[in-house]
Amino acid sequence: MPKTRKAYVCDSCGNESPKWEGRCPACNEWNTLGEVPVESGSRRQKGWSISPATPPMELSEVSTERLPRHPASSEELNRVLGGGVVPGSVTLVAGDPGIGKSTLLLRLASDIAGAGDEVIYITGEESMAQVKMRADRLSIPGKGLFLLQSTALDQVMQYLDDARPSLAIIDSIQTLYDDSLPSGAGSVAQIRECTRALTEWAKTNGVPVVLTGHVTKGGEIAGPRVLEHMVDVVLYLEGDPLSSWRLLRTIKNRFGATNEVGVFSMEEQGLVDVRDPSRAFLSERRSGAIGSVVVATLEGTRPLLVEVQALTSPSMLPAPRRVATGVDLNRLLLVCAVLTRRVRMSLADQDVIVNVTGGLKIGEPAADLGMALAIVSSLQNTPVASDLAAIGELGLSGELRAVPQLPRRVAEAGRLGLARCLVPVTGGGADSGKNGIAAVATDHLRDAIDAALSR
Repeated sequence: MPKTRKAYVCDSCGNESPKWEGRCPACNEWNTLGEVPVESGSRRQKGWSISPATPPMELSEVSTERLPRHPASSEELNRVLGGGVVPGSVTLVAGDPGIGKSTLLLRLASDIAGAGDEVIYITGEESMAQVKMRADRLSIPGKGLFLLQSTALDQVMQYLDDARPSLAIIDSIQTLYDDSLPSGAGSVAQIRECTRALTEWAKTNGVPVVLTGHVTKGGEIAGPRVLEHMVDVVLYLEGDPLSSWRLLRTIKNRFGATNEVGVFSMEEQGLVDVRDPSRAFLSERRSGAIGSVVVATLEGTRPLLVEVQALTSPSMLPAPRRVATGVDLNRLLLVCAVLTRRVRMSLADQDVIVNVTGGLKIGEPAADLGMALAIVSSLQNTPVASDLAAIGELGLSGELRAVPQLPRRVAEAGRLGLARCLVPVTGGGADSGKNGIAAVATDHLRDAIDAALSR
């Protein structure tokens, strides 16, 4: 008989302690340790199948044939997935409440079912009637798409074993629970065990499983960090709830490129692909606007043109404010410091606000030059040329540094009709101009300001 011992697992970080404590020693959260029985010896037998032992195989004999994928009707979704859903993969889709996760996955389920395959949609948060109402709104017929309302892991696994569908969707992983664990649904132990069981079943039977996940108030995926390590693909759906734009970002992908972004628009018929995101992001930009600069950023393999806006205003506080929306606050502080020290711009008494329109978040330093030009434009009340794009990373001495894949960024700017592009001299910037766009190569921020704001 297996022996059972007691352990105490933190619901916040997943740290395991041999005894109960009022404060978790790992994350310092109070009253988060819960008692969990741990079995040693033989594992508990379940009614559903477990994976058999796989004999070792020589590396040279392992098949490298390309795995077939189940493509969706959405080109943007196929882009972030790497071409479609891979059999036997486990995908986690996370996002804020009401952002459109269930809408996106219901459309994916309809696409797979429409190809003649059987799809099971397991809902633990909504009733079948609520899912049906959403399907009617999206004009989804529902042929081959089966609904199961359950939160018990044993019942879900037994149904999956009996049905053997082509795709299984779990909405959501935080609602599933294993009755062998004393903790409640959504706890660290429950999420870890339920994900492990679904992952094992998916790999054994070659059936893709898609999970939806909650997020914390800080924007991180709820549950233990090991959840993101266990799955194959992690997608994050983000966007401003007051805006129609939705961005599906790839955080992890074992079958494709990471940091890919799919752009959608939330319409009456659901999430609709945005075929030309750069043009969409710049559609509301006014010509001659002060403090506005076009920046060519790179999301995965896709170049995107976005508008970076800046506003400077005399501060009434002893320490002026620095507000960043869509860019890293530390990058904004760096740009302000370089402008103050190397270009002699007086920002010590100015509040500086920088915003990226469209709800896109830029995580790379290639937007440094665009931020600097937008701040100077607002400070001097002089517009930047409307046919100009800016690309470049700022060094602490004011020099412009090279950015990766510069020709692709410049080509995207030329495709949208821009005439000039400010680029660094290093990294082949002087030779990147093509398709009717002139590459203006500079090596210092001071020269870039003169080229951008000269009349």
